[in-house]
Amino acid sequence: MSRSIDYGNLMHDAMRGLIRKVLQDVSDNGLPGAHHFFITFDTSHPDAELADWLSDRYPGEMTVVMQHWYDNLDVGEEGFAVTLNFGDAPEPLYIPYDAIRTFVDPSVEFGLRFETQQDDEGDEDTSDEASPLPAKLPAARKNDDAVNTVSEDGDDKPGDAEIVSLDSFRK
Repeated sequence: MSRSIDYGNLMHDAMRGLIRKVLQDVSDNGLPGAHHFFITFDTSHPDAELADWLSDRYPGEMTVVMQHWYDNLDVGEEGFAVTLNFGDAPEPLYIPYDAIRTFVDPSVEFGLRFETQQDDEGDEDTSDEASPLPAKLPAARKNDDAVNTVSEDGDDKPGDAEIVSLDSFRK
């Protein structure tokens, strides 16, 4: 029986660890400067916790914005909890790292996307792979009430932030 190195899952774990470290720093010190995050996650993940009305409204995935108003950020080994404001209603969320599909900080043009590989029969494989996001990202929505925004699949329009591929730094 041959054994191989599973680079896809190793990269997956490393990128989720990076997200955890970034969120832990924000929990300890607050968001520095203009940094803010768009985090898209699988609302049907078995360990994701969100209000019933949010999971009913966003049955597949939801994008949350951590920028102007967030509270109770608690970063753990498997995921993070945060309270966000949805239409002047604070709602606690728990997002497991392996439920995250995209993590974007448009202030520095940084983004990660985690894609699930599928086999020839169309069944999902358990291995995820991190990949750079497309060249254009959704523009941050200006919101005078500083309310966190959510969007459904395909709801975002291309904006003006660009992602720099890490491949350009390889020799």
